[in-house]
Amino acid sequence: MSEPDSSRRRPAPEQPRLGPTRPATLVVAGLAAAALAWLVISNVYYRAFPDLPWLPTVTILGLAVLEGYAAVNTRARIDRRPGRDPVEPLTVARFVVLAKASSLAGSIFAGFYGGIAAWLVIEPTKAASDDIPAATGGLIASLALVGAALWLERSCRVPKRPDEEQKSDESRE
Repeated sequence: MSEPDSSRRRPAPEQPRLGPTRPATLVVAGLAAAALAWLVISNVYYRAFPDLPWLPTVTILGLAVLEGYAAVNTRARIDRRPGRDPVEPLTVARFVVLAKASSLAGSIFAGFYGGIAAWLVIEPTKAASDDIPAATGGLIASLALVGAALWLERSCRVPKRPDEEQKSDESRE
């Protein structure tokens, strides 16, 4: 038996990369959730739907506040501002994954609350008008979560080193 020819090696497969969240992904997820919410609420609202609760709205808003704080803190630690400890790379990676998941979940919740709110606005009943504030609050909290998650994701980017900035300036000239 002969040994395999080393000149015929296959190139190494490209490693998977975690890229920035695409706005189109968030929009599609939100629109799909809105359509689903519209279908569900229009079929079951009067039969089995209690008043919309405020607890999910408060929870989503709390997550948005925590992720906003994490964004500010992480950016300061990555930039090594005075009085801040350097951040562990694994912590930054975890924050990026959290941010990507939260932005997608926030867009789904925003679509769901938006679909519910739109249906409630056109429904001419007292029960529907009583649920509009909770649906609107959920929509606003969900959009806040999307914004905070995208901010956290952006805050986790590693800044360019001075020698990289100089190279990019030279290539523009």
